[in-house]
Amino acid sequence: MNPILRNILACLVGITIGSLVNMGIIQISGSIIPPPNGADLTTIEGLKSSMNLFEPKHFLMPFLAHALGTLVGAALAALIGATHKKKLVLGVGVYFLLGGTAAIFMLPSPIWFTVVDLIFAYIPMAYLGSKMVVRG
Repeated sequence: MNPILRNILACLVGITIGSLVNMGIIQISGSIIPPPNGADLTTIEGLKSSMNLFEPKHFLMPFLAHALGTLVGAALAALIGATHKKKLVLGVGVYFLLGGTAAIFMLPSPIWFTVVDLIFAYIPMAYLGSKMVVRG
């Protein structure tokens, strides 16, 4: 396969599978850490109005979803990519970072979570995904 096409495919697969991992973790998070009483998590408006009820434990699963989604997506991009694997990984990491930044503007969250999420969940996890599969 043409290396350019393979690299494009690697990014698309990494972003798609990483997003599925992210959403899968978010979907099961309520069964692992139940939402606060009275919180409506079925709509974006309900989530916004319930955010003040969240305790720090309620932010653990979203952080893991962001971090593991990025890690898996970046690792897949590095595995599938033909050339410039570190650039592919960085591209996937930046894509998820931009998504996380957009989410911050859509959903109010405590500043501590915003800082931890943006600093530790995206670029470092993409780097770790790269280190897991790229030699040299």
